[in-house]
Amino acid sequence: MAYLTREQILGVDHFPTEDVDVSEWGGLVRVRGLSAAELDTFEQSRLEQRKGGKIRLNLANTRARLCSLCVVDQDGKRMFREADIATLGKKGGRAVDRVYEVAARLSGIKDEDLEEVAKNCENGQSDA
Repeated sequence: MAYLTREQILGVDHFPTEDVDVSEWGGLVRVRGLSAAELDTFEQSRLEQRKGGKIRLNLANTRARLCSLCVVDQDGKRMFREADIATLGKKGGRAVDRVYEVAARLSGIKDEDLEEVAKNCENGQSDA
């Protein structure tokens, strides 16, 4: 196997997608994995700085937040805006969780990562 060149790596624009049956919503939704920059922004959104510099996990609407970033139309364009997160968060948990699980898998988000962040936050480390 040959080593990739810079041009080959930068020329690849691959975002995995998967269609998810959400019968509660009446059909299929297309879920796309996040880019590295989007993943960093999402992970940063789960952290909240408190008084005294302490960092704590912000789990409010985590599933809806990820779904809003990853649900795309047939052309690969995001369907939801940040303003839609609260409304998505009011949808049935089972349906949102099904989409979240696929979005997390396609984006490389693992529960162990969240647990590590939580552990670091408890220990007062803010460079999670």
